Amino acid sequence: MRQLSIKQATLEVIRSLPESTSLEEIMYQINLAAQALEGLKDIREGRTVTSNQLLNKLDKWKRGE
Repeated sequence: MRQLSIKQATLEVIRSLPESTSLEEIMYQINLAAQALEGLKDIREGRTVTSNQLLNKLDKWKRGE
């Protein structure tokens, strides 16, 4: 899988949208792509937690720990 820069991803998003797309929708789609790229970067750099780890953190938070 190739890694896109934010600029490359933005251009691809804009090109994929119909001409009639609103500015609000364009901005939403660009933001969505940027968040996906950040998530992929987090995965590559090991900044993830398992579902069980997340559930344990939530449980501790609810108990006030």
